[in-house]
Formats: sequence, C-alpha cells, structure tokens
Amino acid sequence: MTALAIFDLGYGNTDSIRLAFQRLGIEAVLTAAPEVAKNAERLVLPGAGAAGFAMEKLRENGLVEPLRRRTWPMLGICLGMQLMFDSSEEADTTCLGLISGRVRAIAPAPGRPVPHMGWTRVEDVATGIGLADGDYVYFAHSFACDDGPATAARADYGRAIPAAVRAGPLWGAQFHPERSSIAGASFLAAFLAA
Repeated sequence: MTALAIFDLGYGNTDSIRLAFQRLGIEAVLTAAPEVAKNAERLVLPGAGAAGFAMEKLRENGLVEPLRRRTWPMLGICLGMQLMFDSSEEADTTCLGLISGRVRAIAPAPGRPVPHMGWTRVEDVATGIGLADGDYVYFAHSFACDDGPATAARADYGRAIPAAVRAGPLWGAQFHPERSSIAGASFLAAFLAA
C-alpha cells in the first residue's frame, strides 16, 4: 500500500506539493492511477483550476464514490478542499459532499481584489493542525467555502474564510501549504501525524 499519494488531475500544483513533503522527509507518489489513489494510506487531492473540470476528471477516473467512502486521511488543497464540500457556485457544480456547505465566489471590494492572492493572517485556529493564531499563509483563490463546524482556521477577506477545515480524517487547506513557508510545513507535518 502506498503511504502517501498525490492524485494528479493533469494540472495544478502537484510538483510543489510533492517537494514540500520531500522537505519533511516523505516521498509522495504522484499518481493518476485510481487504484493507487483509492488505497493510499494518505491521499492528497490538490487543485488549481475549475471545480467542474476537476469533478469531471474524478468521475472519469472512477474516484467519486471511492472518495465519498474513504475513511482514512485525505487532504484537499485549495480547489481540492473546495471539492470536499457539497457544491460550488462555480458552474453550479455538485462536489463530493464530504463536508456540508457550498463554495461561493469571493466578492471584490476596495482593497480586496479577486482573486485573493498573497499572505494572509489566520485566526481561530483549532488545536492539532500545525498552525497558530497569527500565522501568515499564502492564498491564491477566487472562491471560498462556507464557514461552518468543520472550520479549523479562519482568514478575514471581507468575510470569514475557512483557511483550513478538519472533519475526522478529512483535512483541507484553502491556502497553499506548499508555498506557506514554516507554517505550511507545520500544517503538512500535522496532517502526516494525524
């Protein structure tokens, strides 16, 4: 069984995520093979791009139902986290439904352009996720999940944005831990230890 697999949707931030785990001394397998993804001890679902396209790739690979039934650790990063929710406003996409809530477009405002890109402070951080109140992490997104019971850290970008979620074996980061220096490495290490 593969200890850590990163599912390759064919685009996105997979190489930088794999390098972030290498810096922690863990060799992750980058795979597009559904069987490897289904059976990995820990699975990372990365993402950059559109929700509808990503869900279609998961369907094409026969992964939607296996991911819905998964009971061991899985980490969604950016779009990967958004796919864990019920649905997305982006092209009115039905997502995996692992965490209750909808993904909504961020409204632009003076001083808050969309996409939200750059370093933002996190707060209301839950214990055990490797982050602390006041840590700065790197974001690059135009959509954000509903704030709810699974929220494990928040960022303020005109509204409370779940920076991280945790629901049992499910972990999510709206921010990019692979680009978030020491705080991001600490978050990834906490996921590996969970």
